[in-house]
Amino acid sequence: MGDHIRRNMPLFPIGIVKKLTELTARQIRYYEEHGLIHPARTTGNQRLFSFNDVDRLLEIKELIDQGINLSGVKKVFLLKQQQAGQVAPVIIQNVSQKDQKELTDQQLRSYLKSELLMAGRYGKASLIQGELSRFFH
Repeated sequence: MGDHIRRNMPLFPIGIVKKLTELTARQIRYYEEHGLIHPARTTGNQRLFSFNDVDRLLEIKELIDQGINLSGVKKVFLLKQQQAGQVAPVIIQNVSQKDQKELTDQQLRSYLKSELLMAGRYGKASLIQGELSRFFH
């Protein structure tokens, strides 16, 4: 079993993650609502977090402690993915433009295709991987 698989295994319930990160359950759920983390769910709908999820929460906490707001945190993660080659630069540019409210169908398809192709690579979870999992059982 590779390190990538081990780091993405959902192992920790929210109680342990709260102790590891010193975040409240509400903060963790809030970051999930905003698409910054995507914990797995049990059949009873309990959240289970991986090592990568815990690392990401610690990174979010550090950025917020430095005074970066949630929008800035999202942009930091988006730029990191762009540098890792996980998101096409054109999509980043289009998404980050404040005057552009909606993506065209072609841009959305391109974005979703790149997300699906890159999901799980480089030890990072896709931004929308958790959202897409709701549609595929």
